[in-house]
Amino acid sequence: MRLPPSEDIEEMVMSRLHNAAVGVLLLLQNFVLPILSTPSADNIVDTGYAQYRGNLSFPNTVAYLGIPYAEPPLGERRYRAPLPLNTTRVAKAAGGHIVNATEYPNFCIQGSTMNGDAGGAGTEDCLNVNIYAPAGAKAGADLPVLVYIHGGGYFYGNPRNWPFDAWIHQSPNVVIVSVYYRLDSFGFLAIPEFSDSANGDFNAGFLDQVQALQWVKQNIAAFGGNPAAVTINGESAGGSSVELHLVAKTGQDLFHGVIAQSVYRTGLATPEQRVPMFQLFASKAGCGTGSVTAQLACLRSASVSALAPAQDFVQGTTSGFRLFQPVVDGQIFTDFPTRQISEGDFTDVPILVGSTTNETLSGGTDIAAALESFFPSMTNATADAFMAEYPFSEFAGSAALQFQVSTGEPELMCARHIIASAASKRNKAWTYRYNQANPTSGGAGVGHAAENWMMFQGANTGFNGSGTFTPMTPVEISFAEELIAYWLSFVRAGDPNMFKLSRSPQWPQFTVGAKARMVLQQDPLNITTQSGSFLETQSTLETERCTFVESEVAAQQN
Repeated sequence: MRLPPSEDIEEMVMSRLHNAAVGVLLLLQNFVLPILSTPSADNIVDTGYAQYRGNLSFPNTVAYLGIPYAEPPLGERRYRAPLPLNTTRVAKAAGGHIVNATEYPNFCIQGSTMNGDAGGAGTEDCLNVNIYAPAGAKAGADLPVLVYIHGGGYFYGNPRNWPFDAWIHQSPNVVIVSVYYRLDSFGFLAIPEFSDSANGDFNAGFLDQVQALQWVKQNIAAFGGNPAAVTINGESAGGSSVELHLVAKTGQDLFHGVIAQSVYRTGLATPEQRVPMFQLFASKAGCGTGSVTAQLACLRSASVSALAPAQDFVQGTTSGFRLFQPVVDGQIFTDFPTRQISEGDFTDVPILVGSTTNETLSGGTDIAAALESFFPSMTNATADAFMAEYPFSEFAGSAALQFQVSTGEPELMCARHIIASAASKRNKAWTYRYNQANPTSGGAGVGHAAENWMMFQGANTGFNGSGTFTPMTPVEISFAEELIAYWLSFVRAGDPNMFKLSRSPQWPQFTVGAKARMVLQQDPLNITTQSGSFLETQSTLETERCTFVESEVAAQQN
């Protein structure tokens, strides 16, 4: 048997030692107890209104967990826009003492993941951020900032399951902020009466994200961050949120770059289309009688134990629009985001956008039925027109592949083409196809959210905010480091190439004339010192299909 060269053996041993060390740290941090922090300048930050002590999770990394960015949305504040943080109140509560920020906070109330589980775990007092920074970073460091918005369909998700300690440990020259925002009915209840803010506010959960960005702009310098160099990033509903921030009418200069992963192209209902949802929800929660004002008063006084099963019930039984998600409110969102992007009505910043190879959010075999379920405004005739764009003959005799692509492109993947095509006309854009399966998924192909497993230390999310972490092999760790380097290079320089790993290929820009994209995958020979990623060009067929998807914005309402 031929042994590998001594340097490869050394690389393998060091990788395995690193993997074991990271695994122990994650186990302690996430499931046993917070890593002990000692009072030192390296893990204490002074915001001017309070001092916070974070975890020294690596010798060069501090995690400040559960830092509030807004007032608690309790009582009468339920279903309303967040209020800016009352720093005088926070300072008074601290009483001059250092505030402990070494444990993950309670997450926002969860909805069902629609996999047979019931939601309801969490708390309404959840408007916090987790901040990951280099040890000792202080005001004046002016480090670029990544703000991460988690996915979960807008109805579940817990930032604890996507930790960034390892990112800072690898690249201690950025600050990363992970945002908690209200979910499901608590964040996205909507009825026409919310046009009068006396009744409530549209898109409260999205406004939480806006408030978090405003807090970052005002306070991230204390953690060593540069408020003028903020990149927003999200996957799935987080990617959808990023897209919505591109088109939102906030009147704020809150970010300067965008990374959108697997953009969830869910339909944005009008408030009028959400009335049946509201009535069913209110009735199930015991608030179904009287005027809308009376119903809202009842819902604001109802317990979480009454509201959680009511929102799950609506999700599982309502025809048409049945998910509590953002709406076109005429204020923050004045049109469907695809139309705004196609018409150039979006924030002009560098963009990195992509999807996984085989993703779809639909199941079954009936393509038309799946499309009509995902897009409630789609008619039978429009569904037939979509199907005509995906003839069986183009999928190598595979009905399963036909179903996956014909549902996956409208639901997720075509955002890559739509956003990059518009952005590249006036700024820099890069696209990718993520092509490495989650090794624990047990399914065929590279499904939705596969990259999360790789980028977050083998993370898989579960029910009610839970999650697990699986040990990674040396080649998986090597690939994860490559991904993180590309992402943080974009954060640092607005370009994934500037600070990429030396083994990683150069990533050319996407242009309308040359639709280059990176295929991101680990080395197929399982060699840790070389990259498996390579370049390809977006196919003519994909371009034609996604151009059609883009043209049918009214039927999709996205």
